[in-house]
Amino acid sequence: MANKIAIVNSSSFGERFPDQIERLESIGEIKRFTFPVNISGKELAEKLQGFTIIISSVTPFFTREFFEQKDETLIISRHGIGYNNIDIEAATEKGTIVTIVSALVERDAVAENAVTNLLAVVRKTYPAATAAREGRWADRAQFVGHQINGKTVGVIGLGNIGSRVGDIFKDGFNARLLAYDPYQTKEELEQKGAESVSLEELLKQSDIISLNAFVNEESYHLLSDHEFSLMKEGVYLTNTARGELWAQDAVLRALESGKIAGLATDVLEGEPVDKTHPFFQYENVLVTPHTSAYTMECLRGMGEKVVSDIERTLKKERPDNVVNVELFQG
Repeated sequence: MANKIAIVNSSSFGERFPDQIERLESIGEIKRFTFPVNISGKELAEKLQGFTIIISSVTPFFTREFFEQKDETLIISRHGIGYNNIDIEAATEKGTIVTIVSALVERDAVAENAVTNLLAVVRKTYPAATAAREGRWADRAQFVGHQINGKTVGVIGLGNIGSRVGDIFKDGFNARLLAYDPYQTKEELEQKGAESVSLEELLKQSDIISLNAFVNEESYHLLSDHEFSLMKEGVYLTNTARGELWAQDAVLRALESGKIAGLATDVLEGEPVDKTHPFFQYENVLVTPHTSAYTMECLRGMGEKVVSDIERTLKKERPDNVVNVELFQG
């Protein structure tokens, strides 16, 4: 059976690097699809019947129903580092390989964006630039921000990306670095230059909080009303991980009360969203459309990883960064 390749909900894969598309065209027919986030597994399977290779973005959701209804799928290669939109158990039962991009590929791009967006909020860059563009030079006294030097920065999730965020704040801005990461030992966190603390202590002590954890049952809505109540008045937050790490209603209440002085986020629960999203009503909130990995260098590396995964799968070789490794055991 000839292989057919579906590129699903990805606005960036192959768009700037035609050589990657050419390599895939030598494998089989390619077709791009854009599906709504809430498409059912059954309908998604119907739309993708006959496609043995899927390149997926953060949406849609490849549920158990999808795998039960879908014909043979050799591989779902995520054009990204997360896989919470794929039912791994169901994929494994169906014999479908699931691969992701190594966090090392996205490390610098995402970490730099976490800091860049946070700085834009702390220094009120966007409203200041808007005022200048509109000829309101005399309004500049409204745009007084803060320095990072000497502040305490708390990183939740000091993995590949979180540790780079910590490096930038600590080494670049002379900030004190705290870290909460239940998947690493105190010694491991200290080796990365951070003070290992509990989540409660991080929330109480930090002037700036960066969310860099992955989402699972334990971290879903990790930050809610109680956690925001522990934070300093006037805290700043930056999130380039997942919108599901905080409870949105709790964030809104913290913004209304002034507990949060500023918020930068590249991710939202239920994304994509439209202009009616409640975050857009706040001048001290900066939202970007999940573009932290959007650098030429990072997208090149991500695309190379995806194409390589597909090529290796068809050669009956094990790709890098397989999620369901049990398919290659025994």
